[in-house]
Amino acid sequence: MIKNYSLELPTSWTGRVDSESDYDAFRWHQWVERIDLDDASLKPFEGKLAFGILGFECDWGIAQNKGRVGAANGPKSIRRALSSLPCDFPKDVKIFDCGNIYPEGLTLSEAQHSLAQAVEKIIDLNMFPILLGGGHEIAFGHFSGIFEKYVNDGKLGIINFDAHFDNRPYKDNGPSSGTMFRQARDKMVEAGKAFHYLPIGIQRHSNTVSLFKFMEENDQDYILAKDIVNGQLYKNFEIIDKFLLEMDHVYVTICSDVFSSSYAPGVSAPQPLGLDPEVVLVFLKHIVLSGKVVSFDVAEVSPRYDQDSATSSLAAVLIYATVHAVISQYFDM
Repeated sequence: MIKNYSLELPTSWTGRVDSESDYDAFRWHQWVERIDLDDASLKPFEGKLAFGILGFECDWGIAQNKGRVGAANGPKSIRRALSSLPCDFPKDVKIFDCGNIYPEGLTLSEAQHSLAQAVEKIIDLNMFPILLGGGHEIAFGHFSGIFEKYVNDGKLGIINFDAHFDNRPYKDNGPSSGTMFRQARDKMVEAGKAFHYLPIGIQRHSNTVSLFKFMEENDQDYILAKDIVNGQLYKNFEIIDKFLLEMDHVYVTICSDVFSSSYAPGVSAPQPLGLDPEVVLVFLKHIVLSGKVVSFDVAEVSPRYDQDSATSSLAAVLIYATVHAVISQYFDM
């Protein structure tokens, strides 16, 4: 049994119904099937492609990081935004809601461990994990689950769309939403594996000199937000393609604060000079179409600050784009 695991309520998947029989008129809320990861009778999916949606109802890492909390309610808000998406994919594609992990009664590390177990289970069920945050501390739990499945099967890398490196020291003050990728580095090193990490959208004014030095000391590339805003796309694609070429498996995570606050107001650390979602979508689709992405999440959607649910809607579009990029590798569309 997975600690602090719960099923999502069916009321999270509701919306307008144009037809109860014409699949071409269906929306996601009519197609998503809820499952219980603790059900011992579950068998691996035997069809062509299935996605497993999992929420992480936690923003304790944000609080530890002295950010503004509220992202614990992100999964519910993102599900509402996903509900109205059209089912414009083959019926052979299945989408399962795999429930949530919540932190009450656990330490943050214990909650991340439960999340890792849930991710492992989704992969064992032959589904592509789509995780909903929650604070960006989701990343270490998510990565830990992927690690168990792929660390001995070629090179495993992380691509992080984020204004922050999130590679701060953690051994004195404990983990937070700013430490996950140093934790991931340590986990890889302990396993005798090389660390591969590419952050995209980094803001110089949001990271200390020591965090840049950490990247240099670990021989990791990064892409600054200003180099994207200034239109150096070819150079950026070269960096991304170099990273992808060397990897066998890639985990992609998006922190919503990578976007300009005009597009994503509902985050823990708003970025007035953040990225345009249209540009991020170009990068994201390119990365997923490499065929090497094995899991995806969107973090730090905070409904309490989200005017007109703009950030939740953006998260839904990012998930939609990812799902379609994965589907296109299995079906002619």
